[in-house]
Amino acid sequence: MKTFNIPEFYRSPIISRVKNWRKAQDKMKKDFTPTSLDFGPVHFFTARHFGFCYGVENAIEIVYRTIDENPGKRIFLLSEMIHNPHVNDDLRANGVQFMMDTQGKQLIDWDVLNTEDIVVVPAFGTTIEIEQLLLEKELEIKKYDTTCPFVEKVWKRASSLGKEDYSVIIHGKRNHEETRATFSHSYQSAPALVVQNLEETIKLGEYILGNTDRASFDNFFGDRISKNFDPEEHLKKIGVINQTTMLASDTQEIANYLKGIMEQKYGLENVQEHFADTRDTLCYATNDNQKAVYGMLEEHADFALVIGGYNSSNTSHLVELCEERLPTYFISSADKILSPNEILHFDLHQKTEVLTKDFLPKKDKIQILLTSGASCPDATVDGVMQKILSFYEGTKHIDDLIPEN
Repeated sequence: MKTFNIPEFYRSPIISRVKNWRKAQDKMKKDFTPTSLDFGPVHFFTARHFGFCYGVENAIEIVYRTIDENPGKRIFLLSEMIHNPHVNDDLRANGVQFMMDTQGKQLIDWDVLNTEDIVVVPAFGTTIEIEQLLLEKELEIKKYDTTCPFVEKVWKRASSLGKEDYSVIIHGKRNHEETRATFSHSYQSAPALVVQNLEETIKLGEYILGNTDRASFDNFFGDRISKNFDPEEHLKKIGVINQTTMLASDTQEIANYLKGIMEQKYGLENVQEHFADTRDTLCYATNDNQKAVYGMLEEHADFALVIGGYNSSNTSHLVELCEERLPTYFISSADKILSPNEILHFDLHQKTEVLTKDFLPKKDKIQILLTSGASCPDATVDGVMQKILSFYEGTKHIDDLIPEN
């Protein structure tokens, strides 16, 4: 796989060695067991796969190259490059300005742009409408488009579904940048509808089977369907694609449920005419990171640490997986570990940071599961590990655990 030129300050002396060591042992990426790092009083189990994915490294390489090659020019990002506060703060420190926030709220008016400016499309991609607006302003966007190739793969799949007269069901968070972009690209060639979870999909299934009326459908799905969407006609043939950072198991559950609905309505022998197999839209990195968490959860541990931006969708799903098994702390950096007795972490359910005391067990040896989201730099994970180790005496050096070469 291609390697990228990203700033060294995002890399980590410990984590890079761990990843290279595992890669040498498992070149085909078949082993999802965690890496055991026994420092003595602290034993970390790090997930087999975590941190920057292909799409994120590609985006970071492009934006930093853009900064280096265009001194003196104004550089704008449509929204956050990726969902990691440290990366976005680094870009702001380099003079990059953000046009919108993650919800699409305008921070800088489009009218300030001129033909000499550079506008970078983030890794999530953007909508057809915004692309057209930038082109009308005679701005070059292809050169500075960092859209993840795996997101573009989803768009291409949506287009092929439309050519075969299927409607597109998008599994995603409807206000997320990637889902907004995927929705926009999808309805250029196919009727489109967004569902966030199985509960919403069940409501859709009830309508397909005729158990709810049109008014109920419009009331619930009215703000998440494409223009001129006719449920009577457009739900006869469907295919499922996804926001690439969703839980792969959830996407498959939704697809399986809708396939079952179409079997009920049209018969098992006719289901292939009404339901398209679209499992190939799942992102490999999201899938690998989630499988790696399942592998990590096979180990006994006192708690899990998941590191990443609080608005990162893929990271939040890793948190959800860990929370099902053991106490889990979702933090953005080592700074959130205030002391050996206090940790400030994000509660997904309350959508706020909470303070937990005595999070480190009072025992001779603690065991911690450790992973991070696809937009989290390895250096940030390293910092968390080093912060925990600093609380203990007599810890081993990484040289004692991982061969240098």
